[in-house]
This record gives sequence, C-alpha cells and structure tokens, in this order.
Amino acid sequence: MTMKNRHKAYSAWLLASFVSVTALCGASKPVQIAQDRPNIVFILCDDLGYGDIQSLNPENGKIKTPSVDQLATEGMIFTDAHSGSSVCTPTRYGLMTGRYSWRTKLQSHVVQGFAPNLIAEDRPTVSSFLKSQGYHTGIVGKWHLNFQYQDPVSGILMKKNGRKTLPPVGSTIPDGPIRRGFDYYHGFHHAGAMKAVIENDTVIKHEKEIHMLPRLTRKAVEYIDARAAEKEIPFFLYVPYGSPHSPVVPTKEWQGKSGLNKHADFVMETDDGVGQIMAALEKHGLTENTLIIFSADNGTSKSANIDELAKKGHKVSAGFRGSKADLWDGGHRVPFVVRWPGQVKAGSKSDQLICLTDLFATLSDLTDQALPAGSAEDSVSFLPALSGKPIISTRSGVVHHSISGHFAYRQGKWKLLLAKASGGWSAPVEKKAPADAPVAQLYDMEADPGETKNLYMSHPEIAKKLLQQLEADVERGRSTDGATSKNDINQIELWKSGK
Repeated sequence: MTMKNRHKAYSAWLLASFVSVTALCGASKPVQIAQDRPNIVFILCDDLGYGDIQSLNPENGKIKTPSVDQLATEGMIFTDAHSGSSVCTPTRYGLMTGRYSWRTKLQSHVVQGFAPNLIAEDRPTVSSFLKSQGYHTGIVGKWHLNFQYQDPVSGILMKKNGRKTLPPVGSTIPDGPIRRGFDYYHGFHHAGAMKAVIENDTVIKHEKEIHMLPRLTRKAVEYIDARAAEKEIPFFLYVPYGSPHSPVVPTKEWQGKSGLNKHADFVMETDDGVGQIMAALEKHGLTENTLIIFSADNGTSKSANIDELAKKGHKVSAGFRGSKADLWDGGHRVPFVVRWPGQVKAGSKSDQLICLTDLFATLSDLTDQALPAGSAEDSVSFLPALSGKPIISTRSGVVHHSISGHFAYRQGKWKLLLAKASGGWSAPVEKKAPADAPVAQLYDMEADPGETKNLYMSHPEIAKKLLQQLEADVERGRSTDGATSKNDINQIELWKSGK
C-alpha cells in the first residue's frame, strides 16, 4: 500500500467507525461520527508565546489561563509545534494555504493593507476546500493578508496615506476573506487599522481598539449560536484574535487582574474569550462533535515588556531562546492544543514535529477528500498523531523563517540556522553579531533546546546535509511529495547575512 493510500485508509476508518470514549478518554458515552462530519474551530492568538500558557510552562508560567488549560486537560498538547514564521502575515498565509509564505513575493516582514490579497484568487485555501464539501465557513478576527478598499460609489481603489490610514465607513472590499472561501467575515485587517470594523465585504464602523477583543469573542459566540440552528451543516470557524498583540488594551474588567502587567492581563482576557467559545459549543450540544484547535502565530512581542515579566518569574518562551521575530525557537515554537472528544485522548501529549502549514493536509485526511490540485505544497497531515500514531510524512523537515527573511531548517533533533545571531529582534541582532561568529548555527534540539551551544563548526557534515535539503525544498516549489511546483518569484535568497 502506498503512503498516500495508507493516509486515505486511515482517514476512512476514522470517519466510518464507532469510537468509544470509554476506550480513549475514560468516559461512558460512545461517539458515532459516521453520520456527522465534525465541526472545526481554529483559534489563533497573536503574539502569544509558548510560555504564556500556564499548562505548557508550569514552572515559569505565572499567567492564569484556565480555559486553554482545560482544553489541554481534555485533549492533546503538541510540544514541538511551530508557526510558519516568527511574524504574523507569513504564518497566516501558511495556515490558510498549506504553503510557506516565502514562496510568494513576501520575503520578509509583514503586509500593511491597501494592496491586493497575498493569497492568489485561484489558490485553494482551507476555507474554500471545506466550503466545497458543504461546510459553512466563518472567520472572526484579524486577516492581515492584504486586501483592497474600494469607494462604493465611484469604484475607485483607495490608496494608503500614512501607516495608520483608516478606510472610510462604507468602503467595500473586493478581494477579502469572503473571496477566499469564507461565507462570513467579521473583524479587521491588522493592528494599525484595528479601528476599522469589517462585516463581510464592507467597513461598517470605526471604534476604539479596546473594544475589539470583546467584539470578536461576542461575534464568535453569535456565529456558533447561528450554526447551531442548522446542525446538519458542519461549520469551520477560524478565530484569529488580535490579542495579546499591541495595542495592549485589556478592558477595564481585566486591567490589573494578572498582578504582572498589561500583557498578562490581555492574555487572561483572551483566555476568557476561548472559554466563552467553549461554553457556546457546550450550550448547543456541539462539544462532542467539534474538533477545536488552539494556537498562536508566533512568539511573544517585545511590547509585552518581556524583561519585566521575567523579573516577576514569568518566562514568555518557557525555556526556549528568543521571542517574536527571531529564528531561535522562542520566535516560532507555539502553543498547539487539540480537543476532540472521543477521538483525542484526554490529557495526552505529542512530541512530534508539526507546523501550522499542516492544517490543510490534516483536514484533507480528516474529511477523506483529496487535496485540490496546486495546493498545500508544504502541508503534512498530523491526523495520526491525534490517536498516538506516528505521522507519516513525505517532508524531510520543517523550514523556519524570521522577520528579516532569515532561514532555518529543522530535521529530527537537528536545527540549522542560516544566521549569525537571532535573525530577528533579540540581542544580538544580525548587524551586531560578534565579528568572529560562524556564518551559521547548528543545534541539537534534544540535548540543547535552549540553543546555547553552536555545533556548526564541529559538525559540518550535518550542516551540509540540512542545507542541501533546504535548498531542494526551496527549488522544487514544495517540501512534500508531488508534482514540482513553482515559487512566485524566480530567486529566493537563502543567506541574508552572507556566507
């Protein structure tokens, strides 16, 4: 049996069989999933470090996160999950498309809006894929993949005038989320334009940023309420929160609650939003047949006052080095918690290496539907891991990417960084790397998860092997088996700091 057929056979068995909760979770009620495709809820926080979730950082996590901790108790924690980048836009592109963002024209940093959607109109997305199977698809939150604003009368596309330009109320959006596979959208584009509230394809109002987090939670709950009235239609709800990213604006109810600082307060308010979404599912009897995934787009930002938190005993990246924007693991190792009653053993863990680009292939596996042609070139299904089985992967490793476009490659325990320093914001930054620093870094992530001992000079054969695999994955337009694909640009520069 081929690898692809083994995937399909496993998926068919999972969807067609009766799975006993008693066997997997110790409960007494069996769950039948032959008749009902699961609802899917994916919650993505913004600038939330691995160590900001207390259950993932029990020794050095001082922020109370009871809702996500409950998800972890009732589901599975992935301890080695990574975002597609250490910053926002590229991670979101990878999540939606199953393809690394550096294959596009975006080679570093993030987009700022008032520009054509980074996702090409003809590129399949997770949402369009599920919609084609009869799922109702909704997004409540931050898009940050670019779209344009149009004058509703003249049809003229608006231009940006300054970093925080706000589109007028009434502006329409010709290439937003509802043109990329979503039936419903409520949210905003990015932090600098958070005051502009969008419903489907129209800017409906301007309001202060402090109201956005409670608004998103309310709208996510309302979406679940509405879908509960049509239980025969499965739904996919994507909730990309804009928190705890700056502006760090916890509402009055949450200000000071952490006893640490505003970032911690904002994390707690975000966690409460997760709890309200969980409660809405429970209220309508949807918990049993809903796969819920909680994660984040990258590590914690410097705007959290990381040093201040550390002095109070809270380490935002747990024991990992660096934070948002960096090539070190603190930049892109993210919380990843999955709950699916009857299918995922409560209180379980997986140490298998996964990436947020893997959502697309996983949902293909889950629904037993082939991936659309020309899609998900960097996506591998983690579905087997949900029942404690090894992930069957045709991908040799996972590519990491920093804000400045520096590359790293992870294969098994080895991690190669094509950078002299952090590749991001943490000291030392690339321009201030020691004069005698090697041109690259190599770490044994099993023996040295904190990335403290650079083995690049002592293990040149391993570094060479990883570099060759990275080069092959870049040049072939994909990192998984399949027809050779094309990157959107002809030349991708791997060595940003020189060799």
